[in-house]
Amino acid sequence: MEERRLGPVVGLGTWNTFGGNASLAQALVDVALGAGCRVFDSSPMYRGAEASLGSALEGKRDRAAIATKIWASSVAEGREQYRQQVEWFGRVEIEQVHNLVSWQEHAGWLEDEREAGRIDRLGVTRYSPSTFDELGRALRSGRFDTVQVPLNPRERDCEREILPLAAELGIAVIVMRPLGEGELIRHSVPQEALAQLGVDSWPQALLKWALSDDRVDLVIPATRNPDHARANAAAGSPPWFDAEQRQLVERLAT
Repeated sequence: MEERRLGPVVGLGTWNTFGGNASLAQALVDVALGAGCRVFDSSPMYRGAEASLGSALEGKRDRAAIATKIWASSVAEGREQYRQQVEWFGRVEIEQVHNLVSWQEHAGWLEDEREAGRIDRLGVTRYSPSTFDELGRALRSGRFDTVQVPLNPRERDCEREILPLAAELGIAVIVMRPLGEGELIRHSVPQEALAQLGVDSWPQALLKWALSDDRVDLVIPATRNPDHARANAAAGSPPWFDAEQRQLVERLAT
């Protein structure tokens, strides 16, 4: 599990975090970069987060990889979103079709951008297990390099088909909601359990739980707290959990 196709393995999400708050974005980005985080995930859906992220990365863009999204029902709207992203970021390392919206319409022109070297990887995302059949069809099309899905001890639907399919096809897996949108970290965990896991905090345990699945490349936790962003980044280093430690996390999460 030492080789990671995307790495580093813990990124920073911008969903419901800094939005259009430029000062908060600056603080979070600076702390995350200082802690070794290199991947920043965003979307046009996230209410000004892309613009704030672009501003916060001024003078530091070469230290970061952007994983953002096209969230548009038409190609014209998608191209306009991409034009703005290039304006903010210069280029996009991972461009994802958000929630499968018009993915077949967008795949063609995004493939052209990838072929031209302006996008490194093309991906697709989906949060709802009810549409994983369609997500599987998108992956089997051979057009995508990454897939982003929810995974945490209480949301494991992607383990049935999507993770095995991604491994079979050589598609990198990005995990959204590794902390269960905050729900999983609202209860306390005994300190002796954390010591057994070799982590400093329960969020770190949840992040390592996901990363210890060798089909997972990146986890994208979101936070508004710079101290939490720093602690989250620390979860991206081995050693990874063995089967017994993963089972302990699962029990603690119930």
